[in-house]
Amino acid sequence: MNRDPDFEFGSDPGPGFDPDLDLVLERIIRAPRATVWRAWTDPARLERWWVPAPARCRVDHLEPRPGGAFVTRLSEDGGGFVPHLDACFLAVDELHRIVFTNAVDSAWRPADPTPVAMTATITLADHPEGTDYRMVVRHGDPEARARHAKLGFAEGWGSVADQLTALAESTDTRRAAR
Repeated sequence: MNRDPDFEFGSDPGPGFDPDLDLVLERIIRAPRATVWRAWTDPARLERWWVPAPARCRVDHLEPRPGGAFVTRLSEDGGGFVPHLDACFLAVDELHRIVFTNAVDSAWRPADPTPVAMTATITLADHPEGTDYRMVVRHGDPEARARHAKLGFAEGWGSVADQLTALAESTDTRRAAR
């Protein structure tokens, strides 16, 4: 595993965090890292939490490896699906970290995504109660960060993090046995 030796959980969102450019979201998920990891890397599980309910997600491509495609579609009403995310994985360290960007699409072409270009780093660490889950979303300039925040980053990404939490905690066989 190519673990970042400078990364530590706590009050600092991690190395290179710039509050003028980056947004952060954190949760303690009461499930093992492997369960959370599967929710990110199994297309059927990702579809269950990746977009805010009641919208629905369809995964077209999910190749969790450096250079792999991350392409999803969205349906607001369960009917027709429209493009949602066309991104590329930059780093994938099993059970620890996923980094993807929509600034490069799944075919490795430069992109100008709507509503904002970003690079997201999802980091998982052991926690006494399960998994310490952190997402840092990096932007190229303060205006892009502000636009993402104004569009509802905390609410939208927060709701999908809550959906991820609910899914992971409900599928954790350790908890189900208690």
